[in-house]
Amino acid sequence: MSEKKKVVVVGGTGYLGQHLLQCFSDEIRQANPCNYEIAFTYHSNLPPKTLLNSIPHSFAFPVDLRSGHGFHAISQTFGQPHVVVNCAALSVPRACEMDPTAAMSINVPSALVKWLSSFSESSTLLIHLSTDQVYEGIKSFYKEEDETVPVNVYGKSKVAAEQFISADYPNFAILRSSIIFGPQTVSPVPKSLPIQWIDSVLSKGDKVDFFHDEFRCPVYVKDVVAIIQTLCNRWISDRKKMQLLLNVGGPDRVSRLQMAEVVAHIRGYSTSLLEPVSASSVDRGVKSPADISMDVTKLIQTLNFSPTSFLDGVRLTLAAESGSQC
Repeated sequence: MSEKKKVVVVGGTGYLGQHLLQCFSDEIRQANPCNYEIAFTYHSNLPPKTLLNSIPHSFAFPVDLRSGHGFHAISQTFGQPHVVVNCAALSVPRACEMDPTAAMSINVPSALVKWLSSFSESSTLLIHLSTDQVYEGIKSFYKEEDETVPVNVYGKSKVAAEQFISADYPNFAILRSSIIFGPQTVSPVPKSLPIQWIDSVLSKGDKVDFFHDEFRCPVYVKDVVAIIQTLCNRWISDRKKMQLLLNVGGPDRVSRLQMAEVVAHIRGYSTSLLEPVSASSVDRGVKSPADISMDVTKLIQTLNFSPTSFLDGVRLTLAAESGSQC
């Protein structure tokens, strides 16, 4: 039997973390012999039983990302992983603005990198989730080599994380993700999911304001999972030095208004419910970049990957919410 591939998902109870765990768990069920061993971390509350029941072959570890407390237990029980995927973050921009110290201490993974560096062999790949908010937002379709000029604390903390990893860790893939959308998780996350929220408010038949002048490249969650899985497999099979920075977005540049128009089109809601407003008309307590759409050519070429269109991703998401799509 070949050596099992050990993967640790840091922040496994969050939105992307749960989707990743579900994917790896499905592979374990299908593989013969099973090729993966999966572990994940959580911060404070015990993982919900619905999540644990859906990933029965996994290991769960409480970890404090600021102090690093809990990483040693992973070393002792699980051993050195082949891949660590860091999904954990303080990712609400307003919360970061209110507590910059917490944002920096959580979003810059110094304790995680210190733990990975404690192993005698540098054989673990760190896949780190960053954000499109590292860009200033003054043009369309940013490329990876463009200057990072974040306009808020969240973006600044993510730039600091990228710089720290690049300088202090030998093998990494940094993924600058846009808004991640898709079906709800096995154990529903407390945060509002973008497509589900739009669907919910429009279903009430009341007029709703949507920004017409802020642009992103929303990415379907199962695309992000597939990208991470491809990187895991490439690292495990090749073991070649990896220092990769990728924009991870969908192929479509859309405003919040355009996102809502797609949902309305699929659901059959009247577009008269959509009220276009400028982002500058609302005080959100944090500065937000106007256009951080991304060029994903490098992603497509490097991984031979074809991203899901926004329209198709929304269709899949709404079908899953209706119970007609697994």
